[in-house]
Amino acid sequence: MNFLVDENLSPRVAELLTKAGHDAVHVRDLQATRAPDTTIMELAVADSRTIISADTDFGALLAHARATEPSVILVRELMELRPPDLVNVILANLEVLEQHLQTGAIAAFTTGGIRVRALPLR
Repeated sequence: MNFLVDENLSPRVAELLTKAGHDAVHVRDLQATRAPDTTIMELAVADSRTIISADTDFGALLAHARATEPSVILVRELMELRPPDLVNVILANLEVLEQHLQTGAIAAFTTGGIRVRALPLR
């Protein structure tokens, strides 16, 4: 899969996803640090990337626009994990999530599991 890792996560997340065989970039790699969330979304759509972020604003922006892309993986509740552990959690669940993310979804990782909502949000 193709991922765009938001600035609120370590660049190491993108590095580890790439080592696992995925195409992952950090916003820093795109000179998009401190860019508005709308710009991050545009970058993700342009490159067919799923955003990985701890920023819940993406859900509100997608809902307001009734957008069907980009997909977003929210990891806000897992922020205490070190990058290798966070990436392991994502990779361990990717097979189940991949179809949802390819068709447009928000997958929110919580300490109790994963919530998936299809896009567009209602």
